Amino acid sequence: MLRQRRKKKEIRRAAVRQRIRRRVSGTAERPRLTVFRSVRHLHLQLIDDVEGKTLVSVSTQEASFKEQSFRQGATVPAASAAGKMLGERAKAVGISKIVFDRGGYAYHGRVRAVADAAREVGLEF
Repeated sequence: MLRQRRKKKEIRRAAVRQRIRRRVSGTAERPRLTVFRSVRHLHLQLIDDVEGKTLVSVSTQEASFKEQSFRQGATVPAASAAGKMLGERAKAVGISKIVFDRGGYAYHGRVRAVADAAREVGLEF
């Protein structure tokens, strides 16, 4: 019963993710910000889909992130800090406009915290 529910949720997220990816694509001028959530960590990437390259990435597993002493890497405050860090790295590379790919997750909690923090730093969605 529990496995069926989890499998159904995974299938639904995969379908939503595919639908989003059909519409959202990144370029060098306006890369795609992808969010991957796991139970313990968060991974963010700015991707140029034309070249197939990752321009900037941030993960809560990085040593520079662990110095900020969050209890875990998968909390809303940690997601907010990761979003700010991504925004600062993007600005350093010369990126100011992005498109947001929430990866099939609901725009709520950690995903929303990442987007809001990136906007605070000055990235335009």
